[in-house]
Amino acid sequence: MADFNDILGHEGIIEHLQNAIAMNRVSHSYIFNGEDGLGKMMLAKAFAKAIQCEEQGSTPCGRCRSCIQAESGNQPDIIYLTHEKPASIGVDDVRTQLVDDIVIRPYSSRYKVYIIDEAEKLTTQAQNAILKTIEEPPIYAVIIFLTNNAGIFLPTILSRCVMLNLKPVKNQLIIEYLMKHCQVPEYQAELCAAFAQGRPGRAVKLAASPDFEDIKNDIIKLLKNIHNIELTELVAAIKEINTYDISVDDCLDIMTLWYRDVLLFKVSRDPNALVFSDEVADIRKVAGKSSYEGLETIMDAFGKAKARLHANVNFDMTMELLLLTIKEN
Repeated sequence: MADFNDILGHEGIIEHLQNAIAMNRVSHSYIFNGEDGLGKMMLAKAFAKAIQCEEQGSTPCGRCRSCIQAESGNQPDIIYLTHEKPASIGVDDVRTQLVDDIVIRPYSSRYKVYIIDEAEKLTTQAQNAILKTIEEPPIYAVIIFLTNNAGIFLPTILSRCVMLNLKPVKNQLIIEYLMKHCQVPEYQAELCAAFAQGRPGRAVKLAASPDFEDIKNDIIKLLKNIHNIELTELVAAIKEINTYDISVDDCLDIMTLWYRDVLLFKVSRDPNALVFSDEVADIRKVAGKSSYEGLETIMDAFGKAKARLHANVNFDMTMELLLLTIKEN
């Protein structure tokens, strides 16, 4: 379980949380809002561990019974809401694990902390079930919503929560972390950090993938040769993409960064600004053949493909449309 000093970036948020602890002004409800991989869960765990620490400092001592229990995931007054349906958190989940449970006083701690991950999946009925608890919370209750889209919350929920927005972490911090803790060479750390776009969790996941380098090379090879590939070969490439051990979003980001480099080189002619600096010869070639309008169409197509996939549109159809758009531009 994380401590505040294990978290990359988010210094302002950490300071806010530590000040709240030190001044005895911990709120009953928080929303940690930011993209997946930014460290929302690490922040929530560190905060929960700190406010439950028996020494009652603004940083967990790591030695008391509560800290030891929190570290092992067995602190009885730090509760993680679970849900059976992958796509939603329903009213029954909320009632049994939070609304009915919160009236019972803490087992051994000062607070009773509820952490709701993927809170963007809360149904309207589930939010309404939580609302009364947030309006009149027990003095010991702390509810932490973790979400990548705070816009889904009811206005009545938003108005009663402290909103903390997580921002992307500086690349250099991520690079240094990967080199130190994941034992990867600098060039690989730089590449993973570039793909992660400020999300440490995502960078660590990419660094840990044994096939990331091969997958990246396969995708770039596909993009470099896409204008000479027949439709049947594109279909085969789509099936291959679906078998990779990294997410489809990661694959799309590799493609996006490649064409970002093409567009950047077309504008600046500066190879030092490229993520794929070792591919400068091919990037120069593609930039020379591409129009600004065509590159903008391609970049727009990546965003549309992500939106379609997140809306559960058919994977093969979405990827075929994307690759055909790239091929035609």
